Amino acid sequence: MKGNALWPAAALLALGLVGAAWTLGAHAMGVANSRATITVTGSAKKTIRADLAVWRGSFNAQSPRIEDAYAELESSARRVRAYLVGKGFADSALVFSQVQTQTQFRRSREGMELSGGAPEGYRLVQTVEVRSRDVERLERLARESTELIRQGVRFESYPPEYLVTTLADLKVEMLAAATRDAKARASEMARNAGSKVGRLRSARMGVFQITGKNLNEDYSYGGAFNTSSKEKTASITLRVEYQMR
Repeated sequence: MKGNALWPAAALLALGLVGAAWTLGAHAMGVANSRATITVTGSAKKTIRADLAVWRGSFNAQSPRIEDAYAELESSARRVRAYLVGKGFADSALVFSQVQTQTQFRRSREGMELSGGAPEGYRLVQTVEVRSRDVERLERLARESTELIRQGVRFESYPPEYLVTTLADLKVEMLAAATRDAKARASEMARNAGSKVGRLRSARMGVFQITGKNLNEDYSYGGAFNTSSKEKTASITLRVEYQMR
């Protein structure tokens, strides 16, 4: 009788232990599921066009006497200014650099400069810079400005730089696009695994850079910023971690 009396208590204890084990197991599974995450990389690309161009040209004068070289350079500067204003650019938009002076000495037969003697002459150099949002007009100026050579100016024109002034807004727009791309990738991966994407845990922006459109430019760890092409490609990456549920 005594053994029979103990049987119900032992059965209840066993059932209690089973229930506790199931509860603990379910809790452990819940904790594990709450810690399950998925990490994906989203990206976005956009074709953009430069809205600002910067052009530079240089001119020089050379003479045995520095006074004569400077007088010639001043005359060239006046011709350059008149030419650019005649092309429709405001005088206030022209930026002339300070004059650079290069002292020239006699050279040896091997072409080495002999700086021990008196100078043989002086070469003075000055640059002019123009910035404009009329990209095509400034591009034409870069091609045509060597017309100044026919006016007696020793002139050299450099290729324009093409810039984008809305990079801050562009970055925000592309981050949003990269986030949507990452969410879509994570959702597809989760669906294939029989799960769903939960809340966003972390996000880290990768490289944001501007490269020439259709140019095979190397990507840079710090981000490349092309200035030689009017048509450009903006790209960005975003590494995102989501919680699974």
